[in-house]
Amino acid sequence: MPAPFDPVDTTGLPTDAKRSLQGERLAALVDRLATCGNPFWTDRLADVDPATVTSVDDLPRLPFTVKQDLRDQYPLGMVTTPMEATTRLHASSGTSGKPTIVVYTPDDLAVWAEVNARALALAGTRPDDVLHNGYGYGLFTGGLGLHYGGERLGCTVVPVSGGNTALQLQLLEDLGSRVLSATPSFCLVLAERAHALGIRDRLDVEVGILGAEPWTEGMRDRIQEAWGGGFTALDIYGLSEVIGPGVAMEAPDDLGALNVFDDHFLPEVVDPETGEPVPDGEFGELVVTTLTKQAMPVLRYRTGDITRILPDSPSRGGDDTAGPGTRNWTRIARLTGRADDMLVIRGVNVYPREIEDVLMDDPDVGAKYAIVVDRRGAMAELRIRAEATSEATAGETLTHGAERIARAVADRIRIRADVELVPEGSMPRTEVGKVKRVFEQVDDADPLA
Repeated sequence: MPAPFDPVDTTGLPTDAKRSLQGERLAALVDRLATCGNPFWTDRLADVDPATVTSVDDLPRLPFTVKQDLRDQYPLGMVTTPMEATTRLHASSGTSGKPTIVVYTPDDLAVWAEVNARALALAGTRPDDVLHNGYGYGLFTGGLGLHYGGERLGCTVVPVSGGNTALQLQLLEDLGSRVLSATPSFCLVLAERAHALGIRDRLDVEVGILGAEPWTEGMRDRIQEAWGGGFTALDIYGLSEVIGPGVAMEAPDDLGALNVFDDHFLPEVVDPETGEPVPDGEFGELVVTTLTKQAMPVLRYRTGDITRILPDSPSRGGDDTAGPGTRNWTRIARLTGRADDMLVIRGVNVYPREIEDVLMDDPDVGAKYAIVVDRRGAMAELRIRAEATSEATAGETLTHGAERIARAVADRIRIRADVELVPEGSMPRTEVGKVKRVFEQVDDADPLA
């Protein structure tokens, strides 16, 4: 489906034109799902007359899709095109033992490359850049999503994947890469190793395109401090059930806001409990509809991610203008957590990001930490283990620092946690895949041992 404007455009359509396009694509999607013969969609849309869906205003009366639907239809029950028309599948790890499989047609892959090219361009990546791609390749969508986006933009892509830190640093130095894409945790590992080897000043990295893991503004500060002045850490958002990375992107002149590429991904924010839309500006659960995906589209997919819709960009023109620097994408706040990441500790709802906020605000705490929910007793207990900075370790202030942090955590989340500060470098580093921050303990085996 050809785009009505430059496919690497970072501006988007003015509001009236965008709403018209979204309405046309939504109507076409509902009609196709209702008539394609897929048993899942025939049943899900049994009470919907496709002819009555004509604009985005009709969205709230359409049914949701949830991740359990993909699990129940495993492996290929939600594919809406003949398998001979598809060319790729990816999968995310499954908590139930089976992965969540997603399938792509050639046009789906072209859209995926397009939105990732937009994301890279929005971050300031140029066609003449060497893009160092440290996301994992394979069934995980991160590596290939950014890879084809980089090629679509015109970059020279280094498909180095994760791990092998020494080689990564050698390539960063020798090739002079200005843009690095990776998980936030691995980006930080690379900076730490570069400092340890004394080569940080020889690296030209200026932009980090970081995603696949939750990370806070405090973590952004730590990453940028580790890489030094002139480095900007930017958030890229996506999920495999929608398409992979490239659903939304942060811009360096508008930190804290993710620009949703809403000609392909129609966003809503709903109340997590009732499913009813919430007013713009209020926090709720992000819901996404894939307007152009062919092989495996989703309708009103409940992501579980908590965010809010932000006002239009200050640089935005009117509904009928789109001058230089103007952006018309729907802006959402960086995610504050996930509905299914919430921990219930002694009746109190706790989001791991709240704990990270406290840790990253403390000058004695490094960037490595882990949270343990101890469920061995009648009531769950919370433990936090965090690395101290080198200065705190040298000053032998670990015990006092842990007590101070425990008080700060209690003030923030309203329950007491047992905090342990450990020497810098004593916790494991994640070089491949997503970092794990939260562990459960159900027996005497220490999950952090």
